[in-house]
Amino acid sequence: MTTLLILAVLVLVAIAIWQMTKIFELSQLRAESSNSEIANDADNRNNGYLLFAFLIFIYGITIFSFAKYTKVLLPEAASAHGGEYDTLMWISFAIIFFVQTITQALLHYFGYKYRGEEGKKALFYADNDRLEFIWTIIPVIVLAGLIIWGLYSWTNIMDVNDEDDPLIVELYAQQFNWTARYGGDDNVLGDASVRLIDIDRANVLGLDESDPNAGDDIIVKELHLPVGRKVNFYMRSQDVLHSAYMPHFRAQMNCVPGMITQFSFTPIITTEEMRLNPDVVDKVKRTNAIRAEKAANGEPNSDPWEFDYVLLCNKICGKSHYNMQMKIIVETEEEYNKWIEEQKTFGETMTPVEQ
Repeated sequence: MTTLLILAVLVLVAIAIWQMTKIFELSQLRAESSNSEIANDADNRNNGYLLFAFLIFIYGITIFSFAKYTKVLLPEAASAHGGEYDTLMWISFAIIFFVQTITQALLHYFGYKYRGEEGKKALFYADNDRLEFIWTIIPVIVLAGLIIWGLYSWTNIMDVNDEDDPLIVELYAQQFNWTARYGGDDNVLGDASVRLIDIDRANVLGLDESDPNAGDDIIVKELHLPVGRKVNFYMRSQDVLHSAYMPHFRAQMNCVPGMITQFSFTPIITTEEMRLNPDVVDKVKRTNAIRAEKAANGEPNSDPWEFDYVLLCNKICGKSHYNMQMKIIVETEEEYNKWIEEQKTFGETMTPVEQ
């Protein structure tokens, strides 16, 4: 109660000071002089020049940003749907920058050309149906086209189904790490619930031991995917809202406590092939040059970096959110099969029940 009264008093004092300031301003006699707040021809002309200067500035900073920072963009998409995703994004960018360039130029030009001058009266139209129709229908057509295209792309991307014999993988999120679970030999995930988690018996994902599909599930901390094979991801969260973000595959889906979310894509470029991509090679070179400088100064975390696909959390899920990532390796079918055969099943890793 005391805090509320103090806040109320502070608010009332602030209002009183503000009102006193307004009264003081109104009480001052303002002489008709060059200090008048009414803009004159010189003021309007200077404002016009400033408009042109600002126009040059925004165009210049845009060109500079493209020239300077394009190199930090992601390389080509490594998933089958990624190309369509990128095309839609770049066309949206092109339309936005085209319209921005034209409208800003006209806005600043007319702001100067029709600046106020003594003795000049402004000519205006109270309304103009033709102009209003033009500047309404053009954005409607363009935006409707983008929205329809976006919805069509979204429908294709989010078409999670069992066609083409997809690999079934679960991504399990918890503060602050990821765990992946494969369906095993039957490619079917066993039932699971956070209520069944038993750390003492190494049941870290809460798999239902009575489910026959759970015994051959494979739980790992590094995600391996065979190139060219569709992958259906099923995502769970143990604690808070996370987001499974795989930027190189143009894939992202929230992981919501208490429910299972889904996403599907087909990787089309192996890790080794992506490491040979010119954009990736350049990024690795620039990154390692920075790390070499840090190593020379004895700073930590300065070991040479090698490109890998990565799974990140794209929600600020807590103080160690930045640590929440997992390595993704895309490899050939043969390499994937060899790796998966080396992994232990859930049944093999479970600690026996003490009698």
